[in-house]
Amino acid sequence: MSGPVVVLAGGTGGAKLARGLLDVVGDDLVVIANTGDDIEIYGAYVSPDPDLVTFWLADRIDERGWGLVGDTFAVMAGLRELGVDVWFNLGDRDLAIGVERARRLDDGERLTEAHAAIATALGVRARVLPMSDKPVRTWVRARGRVSPFQEFMIRGGGEGPIEDVDLRGARASPPTDEVLEAIAGAAAIVIGPSNPVVSIGPILALRGVRAALSASSAPVVAVSPFVHGAVLKGPTKEFMAFAEMPPNAEGIAIGYDGVIDGLIADERTDRIPVLETDVLMADGAGRRRVAEEALRFAQALG
Repeated sequence: MSGPVVVLAGGTGGAKLARGLLDVVGDDLVVIANTGDDIEIYGAYVSPDPDLVTFWLADRIDERGWGLVGDTFAVMAGLRELGVDVWFNLGDRDLAIGVERARRLDDGERLTEAHAAIATALGVRARVLPMSDKPVRTWVRARGRVSPFQEFMIRGGGEGPIEDVDLRGARASPPTDEVLEAIAGAAAIVIGPSNPVVSIGPILALRGVRAALSASSAPVVAVSPFVHGAVLKGPTKEFMAFAEMPPNAEGIAIGYDGVIDGLIADERTDRIPVLETDVLMADGAGRRRVAEEALRFAQALG
């Protein structure tokens, strides 16, 4: 395979697939991560999706599915003692990463540069690229309340129905040069089993990304987030209902119409070529299997 394997990722599903692909392609992996969920809080700049991918690739993800394994929460406890409303919970080392990222940004580094330094410090060999250096933020209106994505998920419990999604800044913001170069030089491009509306949607909404994907000679395939008709984590079905996508492989194909050449799913749709297979990634063997099948499928389509 000539060129890197590029993954578009947001959330746990995309991070798990990236970890499986790391086993298969090693240093030739590039992950483009959603930054629409980013938040500035406690004096830190927190980038949840790039960090989640990085923690998975570093084999340092906690079993709860977010944060660093073995992290402590002394700072959050101290803030609560001082009367602070600690609704966004960060471990101490996780907070340290956000503080260091904020320092680097204040010193004039781009978000891409700041995150690269963090990933290197954690021992990650693959490249993890924030989708843009410009601020893009996902806002959600649900039950009459408009909130930034993190507040919707944590304070609001991620409860629908979803009434509107506003990807603020996305259409005016370009992807980074690193993102465009990765897409242009890719041997294969895989969209992770992520929420198509709020995890992958912000990446695709950036100015020029869809054109770059169309211009790339690499086959583009997506892995469905649905496992036997269910989503393992998060309100994907609620967001797809808002976007008028049926909650199945057909809906994923509709959501990525004009972007993907094929779909990996455990059910069929006549809209697009499908590799019908088990997409559950319950452990390392499952992650590697789905990664290998996705690459073989992409190569066959190419």
